[in-house]
Amino acid sequence: MHSTSSKHRTPRAAKTATALLAGTLALALTGCGGGDDKKDEGGPSGATESGSSLQLPKLDGQTLEVAAVWTGAEQDNFTKVLDEFKKRTGAKVDFVPTGNNTSTFLGTKIQGGQPPDVAFLPQVGVLHQFAEKGWIKPLGAEAQAQLDKNFSKGWRDLGAYKGKTYGIYAKAANKSLVWYNTAAFEAAGITDTPKTWKDFMSTAQTLSDAGSPAVSIGGADGWTLTDWFENVYLSQAGPEKYDQLAKHEIKWTDPSVKQALTTLAELWGKDDLIAGGRKRALATEFPKSVVQTFSGDTPAAMVFEGDFVAANINADTKAKMDTDAKVFPFPAVGADSPVVSGGDVAVALKDGKGPQALLTFLGSTDAAEIWAAQGGILSPNKAMDQGKYKDDVTRSIAKALIDAGDNFRFDMSDQAPAAFGGTQGIGEWKDLQDFLRNPSDVAGAQQKLEADAAKAYQNG
Repeated sequence: MHSTSSKHRTPRAAKTATALLAGTLALALTGCGGGDDKKDEGGPSGATESGSSLQLPKLDGQTLEVAAVWTGAEQDNFTKVLDEFKKRTGAKVDFVPTGNNTSTFLGTKIQGGQPPDVAFLPQVGVLHQFAEKGWIKPLGAEAQAQLDKNFSKGWRDLGAYKGKTYGIYAKAANKSLVWYNTAAFEAAGITDTPKTWKDFMSTAQTLSDAGSPAVSIGGADGWTLTDWFENVYLSQAGPEKYDQLAKHEIKWTDPSVKQALTTLAELWGKDDLIAGGRKRALATEFPKSVVQTFSGDTPAAMVFEGDFVAANINADTKAKMDTDAKVFPFPAVGADSPVVSGGDVAVALKDGKGPQALLTFLGSTDAAEIWAAQGGILSPNKAMDQGKYKDDVTRSIAKALIDAGDNFRFDMSDQAPAAFGGTQGIGEWKDLQDFLRNPSDVAGAQQKLEADAAKAYQNG
């Protein structure tokens, strides 16, 4: 399984997106004042009062169930969107967290005859699998109209399969970012953020020598490790190889994979550069990896992950965006810094007016602006008011995503069958956790990755 829009992306396009991201972030880091200087004009009530022309049906007496992976701050932020939908339609909406194994959770529900009305799928490969099985419903006319009006072709294509459109990418992610604790950088005398992998490793060593744990890694969640690999691989091997590996047209035993894993081992193999060392990293879940970078007596200096890190910074620490917490693009391992995107696609698992109405709302600028105002989210909705983002750093990252248009590479593991790229405890997630545990065994990691990939793609 692979992204339906991958054929529209070119190496030159990837470089364009890289330049846009790097340039926009550079402006954000040098030109921003206080991070929260723009007031939130939206909120659940603001969208209604703005004279929205969006028409939604009355759904009084109906109850909809929505399933997604989010918990904590991310769930709270999304609840604000659901609250506005309830206000406009009269429907009751219940949110159900799926846990990390979204496809397994939903598959069990569907086969048991109790699917949720709407679900967010975090992997393109799962959308393809569910569409193939007839488990999800094509978009209705109203939802399709919002999609066509507000989203670029690349994002529209990602929600389609075999000529039918099933989903709306209401939430996106830029997964090529490194967040850093400004106090740690200042204490170590570091004034410039690293632009290359060599600079990144040198910066990490300087931070460690100055007494700060250099890099926080949330290795208990295998998906964070796939993101590490994808950024290194895209920058080092290039977009064409990236697309080939994403479709399993080349094997994980390919020399390009060996090179990327060897590069990762330069960091993963040095306990003194990892907060708590490899053993603690493997016991650290993603939210904790953020918290331990921006709080505690000896916080880590850097944490790699997407724009959604901002939600955890805002909700779980006292750090202020663009003051205590700043961000720079993932360093260039090859000629260019990578631009890897991810996203969650909303699909209907039941027929009816209610699920389609919710998809219509999720595709609108109204919903996008309410969600963006909460912080910790990017929207690929190109028609929304960018001023609704909570802080200037997030606004700049969102602008880079929109300006890039269709010129991005989608998360590789999310394009794979769920058994390989999207399930806790098996496949790529486990194989990379094993590699973090023993980064010296590059060949062994390649063999395990290839064996698991071959099995999953054959069955996928």
